[in-house]
Amino acid sequence: MDMGIKGKRALVCAASKGLGRACAEALAAEGVNLVINARTQETLEATAKEIADRHGVEVIPVAADITTPEGREKVLAALEGGQADILVNNAGGPPPGNWQDWSRDDFIRAIDANMLTAIALMQALVPGMMERGWGRVVNITSAAVRSPIAQLGLSNTARTGLTGFVAGMSRQIAGSGVCVNNLLPGMHDTDRAVSLDTAASKAQGISIDEARAKRQASIPTGVYGRPEDFGAACAFMCSEHARFMIGQNVMLDGGIYNSTM
Repeated sequence: MDMGIKGKRALVCAASKGLGRACAEALAAEGVNLVINARTQETLEATAKEIADRHGVEVIPVAADITTPEGREKVLAALEGGQADILVNNAGGPPPGNWQDWSRDDFIRAIDANMLTAIALMQALVPGMMERGWGRVVNITSAAVRSPIAQLGLSNTARTGLTGFVAGMSRQIAGSGVCVNNLLPGMHDTDRAVSLDTAASKAQGISIDEARAKRQASIPTGVYGRPEDFGAACAFMCSEHARFMIGQNVMLDGGIYNSTM
């Protein structure tokens, strides 16, 4: 299927590895030129070269902390005319913990990173998309928005706030040709899964392989998701064919969330 986005320009955040990189790869495969962002310059530059060499598109790496005003300014300056046709918002989640231990500052940091950063980038780029009559925004949030994870309360709070914002904003601008949606990952085979399985193995006194097998057994598919499948879903949501998809929360969790609707 031709996604109809060849020659478009996208900003993909947190794209040096994991799900962000998978989204960048899938867009590049469709002929989309990229500005990609992450904090670690060496890893980011290597990723940019690999994607550019593989797909023959322009890939501009910008090492910066996207959760800060200075970082966002640096990333936006790398976009031609300060504009993009596609925005993929992505940022690492706050650490797990207990609800009694989180301070106001902890919540502010989580909201800054996982809610207000995405909103700021949409405020910067969506008006230009509206003027041109075409745009796509995909916010990578979490399956925990639909099915909260107790120890991830900071993430639950911030990402749910972003979800509420998108629910209203996406419908306000739908008539302009700009589609804004959220993509909600469950467990995928990334460094995040390794980190969680390592922590579980230590906490439960079992091997990492046993911890992984135990977690996978809780997923109806029986396996972790593949990053490339996540990227493909993102590319579709950024495509010409997603013009009637507005304000949706698309779950990619292997069927863990059990609901009729």
